[in-house]
Amino acid sequence: MKQGDLVVRKSYGGDVLFRVEEVRSYFAVLKGTDYRLLADAPIPDLSIVRNPEETRAAQQVRIKVNESLEKMRTDRERQISDNDEVIRLTEQQQNANYFEMPGKVLHLDGDNNYLKKSMQLYNSMHVPAHGLHLHESQMADVLYRLLPQFRPDIVVITGHDGVLKNRRAGEIYSLASYKNSQNFVNAVRVARDYEKNRDGLIVIAGACQSHFEALLQAGSNFASSPGRILIHALDPVYIAIKASYTSIRESINLQDVIHGTISGIDGVGGIETMGRYRIGLPKPKVTSG
Repeated sequence: MKQGDLVVRKSYGGDVLFRVEEVRSYFAVLKGTDYRLLADAPIPDLSIVRNPEETRAAQQVRIKVNESLEKMRTDRERQISDNDEVIRLTEQQQNANYFEMPGKVLHLDGDNNYLKKSMQLYNSMHVPAHGLHLHESQMADVLYRLLPQFRPDIVVITGHDGVLKNRRAGEIYSLASYKNSQNFVNAVRVARDYEKNRDGLIVIAGACQSHFEALLQAGSNFASSPGRILIHALDPVYIAIKASYTSIRESINLQDVIHGTISGIDGVGGIETMGRYRIGLPKPKVTSG
């Protein structure tokens, strides 16, 4: 077994597909390929997967991902149609074309593969986004420098996390019982110090099994994971896109956005938040020279 191998854990019935991040003497450090989970396992408990697309776990995830993406695209088509109707009914600007200003995203990710997938989805949905791959422990310091530079409307703080297996009973609400929740909390606090208004800067934070309550208390608008479950790699991105395309005149529909994620209500939660999308009139003319 070597770094980069795709594996499943026998003791968990092969429920999650992992990539081997590091091989130690008797254990391997694992990162989920679809879920933002950081784990370790004894090497004898691991089984190498040759055809990942044929596994039951991958097939189930693919179905959920397709459903979530289809809902995202349908919502976007409906918004464009509604915008066209609103502008058409505005008598003074009857013949004017509007332009759109979706909310701008700054996405920090502890996993480079997930970051690439996230940026592809932002691009396909025409969401202005800047992504950066870095270790979760570096996010607070980097965010402190980047926020004044990029001045985003939405910040995504994500990567890998997990509840420690060897925690003592009753310590589920201690940040010390999580692999990266403290790092996420530190980054959220930096973001909230930069912009205290939760409608002025939307913060989406967390990964698999993250300390939901601590992230909300630190200042995030949306966070994982209320049920301490695995969240899909694209769940934070789905919420960011929804925030980017919800009008500044409207509150993001909590039920709609949470149930539209792949993980659902046990995976992601949040508070009432105004959107960051604007339309303008008239559409600027392209000038040459």
